[in-house]
Amino acid sequence: MFKANDNFAILPESYLFSEVARKIREFREANPDKELIRMDIGDVSLPLPAVVVDAMRDAATQMGESAGFHGYGPEQGYEFLRSLIAEHDYVRRGIECIGADDVFVSDGAKSDLGNFTDLFGKNVRIAVAEPGYPVYVDANVLAGRGGQEQSGRWSNFTYIECPASAGFRPSLPNDRADVIYLCYPNNPTGVALTRDELKKWVDFALANNSLIIFDSAYEAYITDSDVPRSIYEIEGAEKVAVEIRSFSKTAGFTGVRCGYTVVPRTLRFTFDSGEPADLNKMWRRRQSTKFNGVGYVVQCAAASLYTPEGKAAVKTHVDYYMRNARLLREALVEKGWEVVGGVNSPYVWFRPTVKEGNPGSWELFQKILDTANLSSTPGVGFGACGEGWLRFTGFNTAEKTLEATRRIKELTL
Repeated sequence: MFKANDNFAILPESYLFSEVARKIREFREANPDKELIRMDIGDVSLPLPAVVVDAMRDAATQMGESAGFHGYGPEQGYEFLRSLIAEHDYVRRGIECIGADDVFVSDGAKSDLGNFTDLFGKNVRIAVAEPGYPVYVDANVLAGRGGQEQSGRWSNFTYIECPASAGFRPSLPNDRADVIYLCYPNNPTGVALTRDELKKWVDFALANNSLIIFDSAYEAYITDSDVPRSIYEIEGAEKVAVEIRSFSKTAGFTGVRCGYTVVPRTLRFTFDSGEPADLNKMWRRRQSTKFNGVGYVVQCAAASLYTPEGKAAVKTHVDYYMRNARLLREALVEKGWEVVGGVNSPYVWFRPTVKEGNPGSWELFQKILDTANLSSTPGVGFGACGEGWLRFTGFNTAEKTLEATRRIKELTL
């Protein structure tokens, strides 16, 4: 008899963003005459840059000709794109330890965050910063590493609490961890770590033979000079860290699907047998087994982002969304609410002041939805340390963001 994966049975049925979408759908059905402004989900609103569209059109034309047709491509990605990534995102920024052979092109950061768990041993100890992106937890629970769920936490995980009292910054765990998930600039809080702060984590991983999965999807939004754009700016990181990036939030690729993961050839760990484990080689093997690579047209589109026109377009997109985030931040600060983020990140993390009681994130979500017709993301969905907080994003249009700020200023809870 076929047996299903029991880990699906123990994983909470509702995924955070699915639950938000359900509540929004119910609101719209009950209030068809009200204009809802979505400030919750991290999808983008600007269309693809012209340079990207031109590159896709040219590549599609090539694909229609015998001389330019491309079938199955290399699972790791075409060399022309991997070389551009290594040169522009690393070498030109002084990170010479990363080359094209360390780069793996994929269909997005979320896929790689889930798929990379295939390389982990069955009994590794997972450490996650909280609040944090739910995929870090859920992907490992589905792989059987969660243990028992108790009050929203899993017994086999180490939770790195990032409370409001610490500015939502993480402290090193008391116990060692085999795999540590870090995301900076952070989703959902918008907090970014300085070089000195990030160095502590690299040093910890080096001392404990741990692997850091560094989610760097929002590095293009960094503005502060003391915040590193890559974990490989920290000495020794190439021995303990994998870096995952995406073109989704920098160039509007949410519907195109392209990102990349850097797995340095210097990453060396061990199998249970004690034999050496080369993670670059293992990831290459995993991808060639379960993945046929990103389409040629999409990779040509990504390559266009490294031209002068492409870089200018990315800057335009980033500036647009950061301007939205700044407006949201200013409106929330003006109300006297507690506000974090919106400086090195398109996310604004806030805790409203209410007249009575101490409502939780979901109750606040519903109050703001019903009163101001604005959707947000409940902070508790990112972990217990997010209870009472909410997330707005800067990814809507400038016009709708302005209207959202007007409603925020008039809002009373």
